[in-house]
Amino acid sequence: MAIEMRQQLKMSQQLVMTPQLQQAIKLLQLSRLELQDVVRQELEENPVLDEVLEMEESREAEQLALAEKEDQPQSKEEEFQEVKAGEETLREMDWDSYLEGYNYSAGEQYYDDDDDRPSYENILTKKGTLFDHLMWQLNLTRMGEQDVRVGAEIIGNIDEDGYFRASLGDVAAACQVDEPLVETVLCRLQDFDPPGVGARDLRECLLLQVQQLGMGGSLAEVILRDHLKDLELRKYKQIARACGVEVEDILATAGFIATLDPKPGRVYGQEEIQYISADIFVHKNGDEYVVMLNDDGLPNLRINPLYVTDGKAGKQLDAHAEEYVNDKMRSAMWLIKSIHQRQRTIYKVAKSIVKFQRDFLDRGIEYLKPLVLRDVAEDIGMHESTISRVTTNKYMQTPQGLFELKYFFNSGISTGEGDFIASESVKNRIKEIVEAEDPRKPHSDQRLAELLAAHNINIARRTVTKYREMLRIGSSSERKRLF
Repeated sequence: MAIEMRQQLKMSQQLVMTPQLQQAIKLLQLSRLELQDVVRQELEENPVLDEVLEMEESREAEQLALAEKEDQPQSKEEEFQEVKAGEETLREMDWDSYLEGYNYSAGEQYYDDDDDRPSYENILTKKGTLFDHLMWQLNLTRMGEQDVRVGAEIIGNIDEDGYFRASLGDVAAACQVDEPLVETVLCRLQDFDPPGVGARDLRECLLLQVQQLGMGGSLAEVILRDHLKDLELRKYKQIARACGVEVEDILATAGFIATLDPKPGRVYGQEEIQYISADIFVHKNGDEYVVMLNDDGLPNLRINPLYVTDGKAGKQLDAHAEEYVNDKMRSAMWLIKSIHQRQRTIYKVAKSIVKFQRDFLDRGIEYLKPLVLRDVAEDIGMHESTISRVTTNKYMQTPQGLFELKYFFNSGISTGEGDFIASESVKNRIKEIVEAEDPRKPHSDQRLAELLAAHNINIARRTVTKYREMLRIGSSSERKRLF
């Protein structure tokens, strides 16, 4: 059979994601802070896009009010008062004397020029790190130049929990010194603050803290040095026999050891607090819940008036410039449209969630209903994937607290009465039972399942175990306290 090339027409259907559609989908799943960053970047790159500032809005409102006032007839007395306040008063006032005689509040400094003010960077405070804190102590310690260099190398290998994670040989090779010298410097660094820093394992960390408390040779030091594994397994009687003391003494010492810090460096951790800003506010007005979008912080966008013409300015541009302006104009209009569509979609989803979770808003988490994406999608006439994107990184402020939108979507668990209860409600019930239990006799997972069954919540023991682990609650042996 001969090989030949030929052309033919073929009709087919396929979904094409245009750049504009991709942008709309991307904006839909962004959080508030991410959306603000995207808008700020677009404002910098697109000259056609403009932001309406609050000052301009207020100025336009004042101009409108002034125009309405000028249209109204004024009496002679009003005209006279206006001239007196606007001209004579300004001529008679000595502004220099006014500023010199102004009594500034205590502690406030007046600057004649903005250039005299300290920069914003100079008044910011930086959170100290564990590395900085240890280096500060090292520089205050009387040590030789070589020891300081070894100490700096050791500090550079201390992790955020305060543990020395390198070997003595690695530090010795890096500083070209002997290992005994490295160990000597490490012992000096282990006397630094916070207590326990520079340890190579948990046992050494706790022993350093006990020694710095002046408890060398105590029962606590003996237990940590020789019986730490038995202490973890709560073999108190075995430890008591080995140490030749009463079990009560072991329990008291174990209680003291529990007060020590296993991660001394975490007080200088760099984890910043994540502040969450609600996207939706839900307020109760009478018997109905009102859904309001939070537009604070979102720029009010518009097309720059300089580019809004009747085509006269376009005739003065060459072909390339006109094509550039038209492209930026389409991009700006699509961004504004996409943001408006995003806000409308969030509002519809929030409205539907409020309708389904009315009992939760009225009575609390125990009345949270099972809800899936399909329920909301069918309610507002959208696809499930759209609902999934909307509920990502979006938060709702309700009378019951602040929750992510995904929190309201839960699988259902059947009850003894034939109804369904949300899995989050079951987790909350397990948490309440554990918090109310006797720490000396904690409930097993089987007992938790029996207590839930008493409340018409029939779930298997392995399901209780799964929910308990999701809540980061230890097993009964781990929760047991004897002191």
